[in-house]
Amino acid sequence: MIQEILLNILQIFIGFSGGIAVGAGFVAFITVLGIIPRLIQLSKTEKYVKAYGAAVIIGMLAGAYFSFAPISTSQSIFALILWGALHGIFNGMLAAALTEVLNVFPILTRRIGMEEYVILFMMALMLGKVFGSLFQWIYFVR
Repeated sequence: MIQEILLNILQIFIGFSGGIAVGAGFVAFITVLGIIPRLIQLSKTEKYVKAYGAAVIIGMLAGAYFSFAPISTSQSIFALILWGALHGIFNGMLAAALTEVLNVFPILTRRIGMEEYVILFMMALMLGKVFGSLFQWIYFVR
């Protein structure tokens, strides 16, 4: 009984930590790269700033919901192609932005006075991703 409670607490901690890491990466992606302000500038749609913010929030909430909800729908091949293309565009933009996002960590450690720990910080992130992936594949994928 105690072991089950401790395992649940560990899973909550791991899930919460992963959520914070993903959320921080998403915020860094948007703020450092200036995706939304640049999009607004290029499209000359400054009057729709609130709509852009709402679209980002609704998209994140819908994505989180559909990731965990046991929903299954039957879609046409054209809808699946569009959905896949949108996912590919997002993942491509995210992959291209990773080098820019990694520049955030040295700047952050310099500003908070932890420059000598930047390598430990990066190693902790890397090991966390590795162990998290291994945990998922070993524990959830059989």
